[in-house]
Amino acid sequence: MNIYSFVPRPRQHRYIHSSFSFNYFKPCSTCLQDTGEVVLKMEEMESIRLKDYLGMNQQDGADHMKVSQPTFHRILIEARKKIGCALVCGKAIRIHGGTYEMGMNPLRKFQCSDCQHIWEVMHGTGRPRDCPMCKSMNLHRVKDENEYTRTGYGRHGKHQQSI
Repeated sequence: MNIYSFVPRPRQHRYIHSSFSFNYFKPCSTCLQDTGEVVLKMEEMESIRLKDYLGMNQQDGADHMKVSQPTFHRILIEARKKIGCALVCGKAIRIHGGTYEMGMNPLRKFQCSDCQHIWEVMHGTGRPRDCPMCKSMNLHRVKDENEYTRTGYGRHGKHQQSI
C-alpha cells in the first residue's frame, strides 16, 4: 500500500449557468446583534435555483450541472440544510466559493427589430454592427435557453431573468 492510497481524488468542477447579482442575505430584525452567517457555495445556490426555483427534476438538474444525479442530490441536501439553519437560527447567508466553472453557451443570439431575422454570433467576437439580411443597425440580444439576456454595458453586464 502506498502513500497515495489514502488521498482522495480532486473534486470535479460543477457547471453554473447563472451569475447571481447578489451574494448576501441578512435577516431584518429589531436586535442588531450579529448572529453569524452560513456560507452557501455557488453550486449549492445553483442546485436550489434549478430544483426549487425552476422546478427541474434531479436528473435534469444534474445534467445541467454536468454531475451525476446522486451528486446533485447531495449538493441540494447540503444547500437546503444550510438555508434551514439560517432561517431557524436567524443567520445571514453568504453566497461564495465552491468548485465550479461558468458554463455558458458559446453562441449569442441577436434579432433585427426591422426584419425580425434571428442569427447567432460566437462569444468574444463583439456585437454585430448590422443585420446580415437587411443591413439595419436596429438589433438586440435574444434570450438564451436559460431565459437570460445581457443587460448593462461591457463585458461585465448583469444577467437578469424574466419572470
